[in-house]
Amino acid sequence: MGKAIRDIYGETLAELGAENSDIVVLDADLSGSTKSKVFGQKFPDRFFNMGIAESDMVSCAAGLASVGKIPFVNTFTVFLTTLGLIATRAQVCYGNLNVKLAGAYCGMSDALDGATHHATEDIAAMRALPNMQVIVPSDPASARWATRYAAAHEGPVYLRLSRSEYPELYPGDTEFSPGKAKIVREGTDCTVFAIGILVHKALEAAELLAAEGISVQVVDLLSVKPIDAGLVAACAAKTGAVVCAEEHQIYGGAGSAVAEVLAHAGVGAPTEFVGIQDVFTETGKYDSLLAAYGLDAEAVAAAAKRAMERK
Repeated sequence: MGKAIRDIYGETLAELGAENSDIVVLDADLSGSTKSKVFGQKFPDRFFNMGIAESDMVSCAAGLASVGKIPFVNTFTVFLTTLGLIATRAQVCYGNLNVKLAGAYCGMSDALDGATHHATEDIAAMRALPNMQVIVPSDPASARWATRYAAAHEGPVYLRLSRSEYPELYPGDTEFSPGKAKIVREGTDCTVFAIGILVHKALEAAELLAAEGISVQVVDLLSVKPIDAGLVAACAAKTGAVVCAEEHQIYGGAGSAVAEVLAHAGVGAPTEFVGIQDVFTETGKYDSLLAAYGLDAEAVAAAAKRAMERK
């Protein structure tokens, strides 16, 4: 396993702080968990603990951006994209301000704290906002790139970050591009479009199906908004069957973004959705929760078979 995504984010944020004195960091009294404390320890004069006041924190970040600073806003994903949403919409996105929102503990990765702390609707909220970009790292290398890209991009960016360790998927020198997906496994019978931890579950599923003579292509979307529409349409047309896999509600997330692309492109591939099925999640160990809500390799493999049966 590689490092935890939150650790990679914290390290990279501190590196960026040394490179650019305009970068400032705000946290809602959770810097030990979000790992923004790594930045705060090195640059205390540019680190602001805003307390448990998420909307005010985002508003302050908007003000800092308006005078030329590059603020990174940090707290648990569920609070950033709910309590912080009105300021994100009305100030950051409406003003197209240079604010970076780093949602830690995405999906069910804050496993033992249960539904109040699980973030399973955040992509739906954030990708609907004009001017907002939505990026979901899938391993340490992509998390490092995403953090650096957010700092360099002029405009709002939402980083969907996990608490957990993700296996290494890409070499450290991999080149990523904004709005571009990565084919991480070639295949001919079905394409799985995935984000975050589900990229790894999709690769496991592809191995299971390969043993049955089924060839599955796996695509790491990385960017949900903007989405790599050309690659999505081409892969769906190539394999003729699609699975969308994400640690998010099946409504409004990456799967919905893929379906929109296919509808617009006129690609009529049967599509299955692996995600949380319109329910609130429960408390439990992370791996157990992924299995309980149908987000494991076996569930992805079963969805691929269903999609292929409908060709």
